[in-house]
Amino acid sequence: MHILGKGVIRKESFEKVTGNAKYTGDYFIKESLHGHLLISPYAHALIKGLDVTKAEKLPGVRAIVTGGNLPLTGEEMRDRPPIATERVRFHGEVVAIVVADTPYQAEQGVHAIQVQYEPLPVVNSPSEALKSDAPLLHPRIEEYEKIQGVYPVPGTNIATLTKIRKGDREKGWEESEVIVEEKFAFRPSDHAAMETRCSIAQIHKDGTVEIISSSQAPFMIKRLIGQYFNIPIGNITVNTPLVGGAYGGKASVQLEILAYLASKAVNGRMVKILNRREEDMLTSPGHIGLEATVRLGSTKDGILKVAELHYLWDGGAYSDKSIDLSRAGAVDCTGPYNIEHIWCNSYCMYTNHPYAAPFRGFSHSEVHFVFERTMDVLAKKINIDPLELRSKNAILPGNQTPTQVVLDSSTVGNLPKCISKLKELINWEEGQVITLDDYRVRAKGISCVWKNSTIDPNASSGVILLFNYDGSINLISGVVEIGTGTKTVLAQILAEKLKMDINDIHVQFTVDTLNTPEHWKTVASRGTFMAGRAVLEAANDVIRQLKTIAAMILRASEEELEVGYGKVFLKADSSTFIPIKDIAYGYTYPNGNSIGGQILGRGNHMTRGITYLDKETGAGKPGPEWTVGAQGVEIELDTKDYTYKIIKAVSVFDIGQVLNIKGATGQVKGAMSMGLSFAGRETFHFDPHGRVLNPQLRTYRPIRFGEHPNYEVAFIKTPHVDAPYGARGIGEHGLIGMPAALGNSLSTALSAHINFLPIIPELLWKIKEGGEDKC
Repeated sequence: MHILGKGVIRKESFEKVTGNAKYTGDYFIKESLHGHLLISPYAHALIKGLDVTKAEKLPGVRAIVTGGNLPLTGEEMRDRPPIATERVRFHGEVVAIVVADTPYQAEQGVHAIQVQYEPLPVVNSPSEALKSDAPLLHPRIEEYEKIQGVYPVPGTNIATLTKIRKGDREKGWEESEVIVEEKFAFRPSDHAAMETRCSIAQIHKDGTVEIISSSQAPFMIKRLIGQYFNIPIGNITVNTPLVGGAYGGKASVQLEILAYLASKAVNGRMVKILNRREEDMLTSPGHIGLEATVRLGSTKDGILKVAELHYLWDGGAYSDKSIDLSRAGAVDCTGPYNIEHIWCNSYCMYTNHPYAAPFRGFSHSEVHFVFERTMDVLAKKINIDPLELRSKNAILPGNQTPTQVVLDSSTVGNLPKCISKLKELINWEEGQVITLDDYRVRAKGISCVWKNSTIDPNASSGVILLFNYDGSINLISGVVEIGTGTKTVLAQILAEKLKMDINDIHVQFTVDTLNTPEHWKTVASRGTFMAGRAVLEAANDVIRQLKTIAAMILRASEEELEVGYGKVFLKADSSTFIPIKDIAYGYTYPNGNSIGGQILGRGNHMTRGITYLDKETGAGKPGPEWTVGAQGVEIELDTKDYTYKIIKAVSVFDIGQVLNIKGATGQVKGAMSMGLSFAGRETFHFDPHGRVLNPQLRTYRPIRFGEHPNYEVAFIKTPHVDAPYGARGIGEHGLIGMPAALGNSLSTALSAHINFLPIIPELLWKIKEGGEDKC
């Protein structure tokens, strides 16, 4: 390899480390007005009165935007009013927007609005939502507009139900000699990205709409706002600068709609809405919760025969992306194991909680927590080593997924090899539990993971390459730089293909939908796969053009020519060449005659073979490949006060060809830290009325600097033949198995079933000494 596989420094690094990087919140325009949101203090209530008289008279207040006569919104099913009208359905729902000259004046306007609420009964969990006598949060659910693959159940709080039916469940139970069943639960939480959400909107005099937003999906903003408000899509431009962390939370379209409405209320003037931390946690969509029951059947020697799964997702007050999350959880519902008989019901439930956006891993860390914990329970019951149990049942080429896709080595990689490497790195042979003294023990827990991308069947990505006079190239892609380093990897792919210096590739980091080719969304670990394929196609396009011009100059056929190292040369005689810089803008002969012009390359990619899932069985192909891996955690527990320290965390993933070793390693380590933080610390605390009690980082506490364990990462390399240079996605996967591995290590240390998150010392004390089965 010329440059792939090396640890290339990210191209935006200098801007970021010097503090010169510009994010959406950094856009200060003197003429801009500012919006502030009035949010509901109740989780469920009727709006009986809304008086804006005092607010309208305050200095600097330009407009107050309230609900009514607005279209319903939602990507999968349109069930969400942008601004609440008759009632609010979650604590933090937007009730009005005040637009004023300054942020302070807008905030004062919010304080002056008087709202009369009539509290209603609250649905505070998905299991409550499923009860026959539960309050219906969306009584007219059957009237909502929805896309294909969404199956709401009228007269219930079920936004959609995804079924997986593989094999014969009854036969599986008949063949099972050992049966285990476990129940699990954890509440919604937050993404806690460093940058809070921010959107700026302006409607120009000619009717064109311009939006600047911290988003993972600028092209989806353009499409949805056009659909919601009947605006020709060509009249909408969305700009996205660098994004300061997102983790799925900025894939939903919410604040952009509010900024557009605010601008419309002031005759199109520019309006900026910047979430404070509390608003970002309460008002904008968060991380989904789950209640689950997992029942497994196996032979006495540990061969899995059947899995029966009941998933209740806490989708919150509106379905938005939680429908897709519940579907993705069903697709990979069993983890990376070969199980002949699978029966899964995955429900997306309405509750009076904040609604959900994707969270790094797209429902897979949640599913793997419940399934991998149950695998450990099974291992203990049949007295088999947990790693051996997983090795025996590891998904292999030739096996079928839960959605009945037949796998090969390209699409699934080598899980047994990942398990073997994990066993070595975590020093499994020394024992799973080691007693240190009268109170302290060390314990190890492991998990296996897999993830499919579950992208839209028609998701596409485009790339444009523009040559400069000096032979360098401008690379333009719709991938949003959210901290993954994907655009640097795209530059590496191009440099590899053209055998050129990566410093001669100039990457455009901002995305402007007016002049940037579309990339569906920067989600699902698909940036490198989709945009990388588009880069290779665009590179082939410029190679063809360069050869065409060079062939005329060198008096050779195009088949005789090669492109690379800054020149076009004869394959048979590399000393006969023409520098690319001499033909990048065409070529002028000595007499003045000229040919060609600026070399412009284009490429696009749409993944072939993706299908919708069958409504009754779930059969279908949800994505191009699965990334598999094995992860482990080693903890030290004080059994006297139930405090613990995470000593070491290990990940081994089969990602095919490693394109940027430092980037890939950094992605996995960062994801591991998020997974441990989610598992050990992060949750929303709800009171009996459904209100979030900890919407700030003083009381919502991710892992802090100095609290991290030693992270160790290794890669297995089984190429994915359809991917650029054989590389699989790795942006999310390091998170997926961490909650399960932590839960398994602490369950082993305490000889107790730790089936709830987050795993705080109080929970351990309750389970071990109080015998309580919930946190």
